[in-house]
Amino acid sequence: MHISHRKGPLPRYYQLKEIMREKINAQEWKSGDLIPSERELSEQYGISRMTARQAITELVNEGLFYREQGKGTFVSRHKITQQLIHLTGFTEDISARGQRPATRVLSAQMCPADETTAEHLRIKTGQMIFTLRRLRLANDEPLALEVSHLNFIGCEKLLEEDLEHNSLYQLLENTYGLTLIEAEQELEAGLISNKEADLLQMPIGSPALYTCRTAYTERNLPIEYARSIYCGHKYIFYTSLKREQLLS
Repeated sequence: MHISHRKGPLPRYYQLKEIMREKINAQEWKSGDLIPSERELSEQYGISRMTARQAITELVNEGLFYREQGKGTFVSRHKITQQLIHLTGFTEDISARGQRPATRVLSAQMCPADETTAEHLRIKTGQMIFTLRRLRLANDEPLALEVSHLNFIGCEKLLEEDLEHNSLYQLLENTYGLTLIEAEQELEAGLISNKEADLLQMPIGSPALYTCRTAYTERNLPIEYARSIYCGHKYIFYTSLKREQLLS
């Protein structure tokens, strides 16, 4: 494929985008591959470096490429899609996609609830709750940082549980008799901070997806408030929307 230099409906940066997209689709460029530099692309296709930069930047924004400072631009790994229709845990999601889920517990302790957490769990600020910080991995690659705040009678017993090798949601249901029925979840785009970058093995300022989830039992009681940070170039959230029929 080549880039047309005749005036037409397709800008040169767009033509280069489609060429690079096709290289990915054809497996000529595979996940984790270092792509040619702006200079190399400009020389190969007879375009300016600014044009090459614009094409690369747009594909970075679309999640097909990701940048590593001082190393270059790479082809993103296939993203993991998490549906937003059914309430499932991380272990269930990753296993269902044929990948190997893993968890590293960063901390597990009883802590006083801050104002935001207390509001979501419908408790008083300062009440002692179980707080769990975990790094989530799939096939040994970091995908997310998750902080879960849990409040229920006997939640301190979670300090004795093996939360690296057991699904928290399955543990709540099978051991504590707490069936999670529904959840409310908010999504927000952001950038990875200095604190998160090392754990997620991402450059500072990389795109991230931030979520807040409140999970409820069958009695409509909130027992978990969780905040998570997902690597933006590895994760997709999926949902299905239906338009209500308007009454005539």
